[in-house]
Amino acid sequence: MGVIERRLQDMGLSLPPPKPHVANYLGCKRSGDTLYVSARVSEIRGEVDTEVDVATAQEAARGALLDILAILENEIGDLDQIASVEKMVGFVRSSSTFTQQPKVIDGASNLLVELFGEPGRHARTATGVAQLPFGAAVQLEMVLRLHSQQNS
Repeated sequence: MGVIERRLQDMGLSLPPPKPHVANYLGCKRSGDTLYVSARVSEIRGEVDTEVDVATAQEAARGALLDILAILENEIGDLDQIASVEKMVGFVRSSSTFTQQPKVIDGASNLLVELFGEPGRHARTATGVAQLPFGAAVQLEMVLRLHSQQNS
């Protein structure tokens, strides 16, 4: 069991089975030590501020991150290969008057820092949108840096 998997377990969390792609794209694309991770949407559906409160939306962001981590573990084999989280882009399906998108995406950002420590801190965008695929409350995508592969 790796360090990150152990931290998840210590937090009482586990990764769900990785979800299959829903269209013509890759879950991840590697370029050197950079890994571009395709967006995943939350299981929680609804518009934040009218149908979903902030606390529930934070859980949606956390759940979407766990889905991404499950895909990553499936694709790269071990989450300990992640050297740092470079960037996260978060979209929040929210009412036109809602302005707390950063607070919602903190649900995922905080978990990354808990899991990875300082290497989990990242650049970030948190944007409100009118709609997301399948009516999801949150959508996340990420850019990661992996530990260098010496013999590849």
